[in-house]
Amino acid sequence: MYNSMLLFPLWATLTIILGCVVAIIVALLIIVPINIWFRALASGAHVSMFRLIGMKMRKVDYKKLVNIYIVSQKAGLQVPIGELETHLMAGGDIEKVVDALIAAHSAKMDLTLEQAKAIDLAGRDVVEAVKTSVTPKVIKTNWIEAVAGNGIQVKAIAQVTVRARLDRQIGTADVETILARVGEGIVTAIGKAKTHTEIMADPSIISKTILEDHLDRQTSYEILSIDVCDIDIGDNIGARLKIDDAEAKKKIGQAAAEERKAQAIALEQEMKAKTQEMKAIVLAAESEVHKAMAQAMKNGKFGVIDYYKLQNMVADTNMRNSIGNSNEKNKNNSGRGGNEDR
Repeated sequence: MYNSMLLFPLWATLTIILGCVVAIIVALLIIVPINIWFRALASGAHVSMFRLIGMKMRKVDYKKLVNIYIVSQKAGLQVPIGELETHLMAGGDIEKVVDALIAAHSAKMDLTLEQAKAIDLAGRDVVEAVKTSVTPKVIKTNWIEAVAGNGIQVKAIAQVTVRARLDRQIGTADVETILARVGEGIVTAIGKAKTHTEIMADPSIISKTILEDHLDRQTSYEILSIDVCDIDIGDNIGARLKIDDAEAKKKIGQAAAEERKAQAIALEQEMKAKTQEMKAIVLAAESEVHKAMAQAMKNGKFGVIDYYKLQNMVADTNMRNSIGNSNEKNKNNSGRGGNEDR
């Protein structure tokens, strides 16, 4: 009985210890993602359990992180998982960063992890940048219109071959700036030509003028070549401008003529008004003459005989004027008749 009493606490202790061990194992299975840890271990990309627990507590997408880390290790990249976690927590795309590093490593390009992370956080597609630096891409402008020296409009489309520069991906302009500068260069080249036939005969003038300006400065790309792939003739802008100028001058002349006409009509009306005013003055003066004659007759200074003499003189003057006018008309009629006989 004494032995059984000694064995009971031993069995109880073992049971308690075993229960604790089981509880710890269950807790570890719940807290630690054993499947992820084992996958990384089997892939040769060991990740400690404590790091996995920390990722889980920091609410990091550890499954995605470990999978990408495994891919980087399989590709021969020495990328610390801590750097990938930091970039993921900063809002970066670790998948694109690792893909870009793998592409650069395969192409034997010098691209560091820090450069890839910086390009990604700058908002650029780091994978596209690596691909474009390996294989240049071609971009095209829209129809660019400009006027040559002789006033003829020339339209052109340019094809630009560019290659990405990984060392200029941060803080520089993108493709849109290159296209805008190329369009400006086309306008400048066409405007410098004396005639449109110079451009039509040798479109390479446009390419040479543009390449001399180093349009890829302060951009994330390097221009390899610029080729004019299409060119056409537009309107005769010079002739249209001359026509518009002549039409404008015509309208100005018409407006000035209308103004002079209005001034002449106003002056005519003013002169008519003055004539009526003068006639009124004359009539007023004539009425004063009759008043003076009547007063003179009343005072005895002007007699009835004198009045009749004055009337006879006026009648005689009117008759002479009438005779003179009739003679003048006869002369004019005789001159016309002689011309008709001839």
